[in-house]
Amino acid sequence: MATTDLTLLPRQLEIEEVERWRFASLERAGYDPESATVLALSHDVDLHLAVELLENGCPVDLALQILL
Repeated sequence: MATTDLTLLPRQLEIEEVERWRFASLERAGYDPESATVLALSHDVDLHLAVELLENGCPVDLALQILL
C-alpha cells in the first residue's frame, strides 16, 4: 500500500462514519432505507432541512423532489 493510500484511509473512514450517521438520522425521521441512503450519500443535501420537511408533514416523495 502506498503512503498516499494510508493518508486517505482516515479521511475515507470519517466520511463513511458521517454517511452512516446521516442515514440513521434520516431513517429515524421517517425516510425509507432507500431514500435515506440516497440522501445520506448526497453531501450537498442539508440534513436538517431533510428532517424538517418530514417533521412539518411533507411526504417523502415530495421531500426528495425538493432536496434532490
